[in-house]
Amino acid sequence: MDPARFTQVDPFTWCIEPTGAMRVPAIIYADEALIQGMDEKVYLQASNVASLPGIVGASYAMPDAHWGYGFPIGGVAAFDADHGGIVSAGGVGFDISCGVRTMLTGIRVEALKRVAHGLAQALYRDIPAGVGSESTISLDDFEMDDMLRGGARWAIDMGWGEERDLERIEENGRMAAARPEFVSNRAKERQRREMGTLGSGNHYLEVQAIDEIYDPEAARVFGLQTGEVVVTIHCGSRGLGHQIGSDFLLEMVGAAKEAGIILPDKELACAPINSDAGRRYLGAMRAGINCALANREILGHFTRRIFRHFFPGNELTLLFDVSHNTCKVEEHEVDGRLRALHVHRKGATRALGPGHPDLPEALRVAGQPVLIGGSMGTNSYVLAGLATSEEKSFSSACHGAGRALSRHAAAKQWGGRQVVEELARRGIIICSPSMRGVAEEAPGAYKDVGAVVTAAEQAGLARRVAKLSPLVCIKG
Repeated sequence: MDPARFTQVDPFTWCIEPTGAMRVPAIIYADEALIQGMDEKVYLQASNVASLPGIVGASYAMPDAHWGYGFPIGGVAAFDADHGGIVSAGGVGFDISCGVRTMLTGIRVEALKRVAHGLAQALYRDIPAGVGSESTISLDDFEMDDMLRGGARWAIDMGWGEERDLERIEENGRMAAARPEFVSNRAKERQRREMGTLGSGNHYLEVQAIDEIYDPEAARVFGLQTGEVVVTIHCGSRGLGHQIGSDFLLEMVGAAKEAGIILPDKELACAPINSDAGRRYLGAMRAGINCALANREILGHFTRRIFRHFFPGNELTLLFDVSHNTCKVEEHEVDGRLRALHVHRKGATRALGPGHPDLPEALRVAGQPVLIGGSMGTNSYVLAGLATSEEKSFSSACHGAGRALSRHAAAKQWGGRQVVEELARRGIIICSPSMRGVAEEAPGAYKDVGAVVTAAEQAGLARRVAKLSPLVCIKG
């Protein structure tokens, strides 16, 4: 994108002033190089979101923003139900509650490397990954609805997780007001054998070394020590979430028309929050969040079991579990008063600052862990939320590196075997059922995650705590 099209507020804040149907500005947090590298559709989509009814403050895009369906990926927008606000399935995304959990191991890198190949094979064998992957868990109709209501709490009650995890998961592992009856039978059928699976695309399980600490006090609070190993799992609600998005996007085209909403793009199909379609979507979407929370809890359980085999007596401890694709009702200060807003985050992470009452007491002094995944074979980061992100982005930050090339373009430029061999020469083990999938997720297909993190930090969205480097990656 051409930076000249923006009003530059500061070196890391770029504003699209309201024109035409825009009700509020659109603000992108990035440095000039990231802005220049973003596709034109980010400008258009951020502007289009700013035209939706009931939007509050601004339409925001994070430093990792790129083109998405309707909303840009990396988009954040909040809507007031009492002022005609809408909810949009495209503003949440198809993979509802796609997110990341990071688990502490206490294992030194040297000890991990001695068993790395065997561990990689065990993880690859026991954790289903790839398109259409299924697990040994099969849910009947009653279990399905219980899972959609119960989230990670349900998984733990079923024996796939640990009670202590709940306080380290957003919403304490269970999204309230989920309505399984608003989830289609087709969506439920797609999920029946997919609990405890990674899926495909950019989803992964990665064993990582803690390479560098930037904020020693926050790292101490988070339990991060240089030279130790963590495990990060990135996945979401699988086929169920995708089907919920597909079902309601179709319905919302009609709901928007019925409400007299003029859409600048049909992909922004939406419904008034207080409409029947809006309420049903929110109930189904919350069930989708619970599906993802349960799925990551089960995957964490499988991972713990495998690690105990290689490191008897070892207990993996959950640092935090964050969601990227959600719409949540939150209180935020706007014009000097608290308002209940429906905050859409699509490819963005909630980033609550120090002292926030919604954070676990043990983490509150440091702020919320913000888990930033790099591209395959590159560094990842742990950040901490800042109080300044409240007014800048409704307490939101980036979620990863962000694509620079489409999957199709990446597959034309790299071969999967080529990528695996190159990373092996750097000491990184990749296991995947799909070499095309590896090519699509090649490191060069993504933005520089270090630049993304720097922009988020300089913009006041979150602060850098630690850098992680990959050792083993199970790729969907």
